[in-house]
Amino acid sequence: MAERKPIESWLTDMDGVLIHEGTPIPGADAFIKRLRESGKPFLVLTNNSIYTPRDLQARLARMGLDVPVQNIWTSALATAKFLDDQRPGGTAYVIGEAGLTTALHDIGYVLTDHEPDYVVLGETRTYSFEAMTKAVRLINAGARFICTNPDETGPSTEGPLPATGAVAALITKATGKQPYFAGKPNPLMMRTGLNAIGAHSETSAMIGDRMDTDVLAGLEAGMQTFLVLTGLTTEQDTEKFPYRPTKTVASIADLVDLV
Repeated sequence: MAERKPIESWLTDMDGVLIHEGTPIPGADAFIKRLRESGKPFLVLTNNSIYTPRDLQARLARMGLDVPVQNIWTSALATAKFLDDQRPGGTAYVIGEAGLTTALHDIGYVLTDHEPDYVVLGETRTYSFEAMTKAVRLINAGARFICTNPDETGPSTEGPLPATGAVAALITKATGKQPYFAGKPNPLMMRTGLNAIGAHSETSAMIGDRMDTDVLAGLEAGMQTFLVLTGLTTEQDTEKFPYRPTKTVASIADLVDLV
């Protein structure tokens, strides 16, 4: 078996790896500090499309994590990059928050409900029946269906919330059309992120707390993968999957010395 190349760049998930329900996970501050001191390219990733990178930078800063805006990569940015490559200067009907609408405005997209090229579904806390009905009718009329991420539930202090993937399933049921998901586990999100920081998959590592999104996306993008047990996955859960991470560790604190 070929020897693994040294890790020159790092991608890490945010929720469950660096933070958990609004508080930093022990070791996250030391890991980010070590990354910044090393000068190695890195990205903090999230499938959540609600917030802009500037919003997320401010949220992380309040928790003592100093991550520059250009080192944050969201499923909204990955979706915008995909649409810009596919159909520059296109039009879209969007169900989502500022993170998604800002990303689409930044690539020159026009947001409209009049014969849009795409219906783009993202995360929001206020899914309206009216908006979903409009999305169904536009897709039936020929708009292509794009979704930021396939996560079916999201975390909250009160318990799980229905997320983008669950709403996408509703629209699929009503239209018979499957969406294209731009976020994890689509390796496209990793590859566009790596391109954004000038990194290569064979010398990069992905850190995540989920086997079905983080580890799978890293694996399919050709990266080393580290599973941390501070989020949604237990060590027993890993046995249920037909693939494995490169290494499983208790938390991000165990990876500081690898940077």
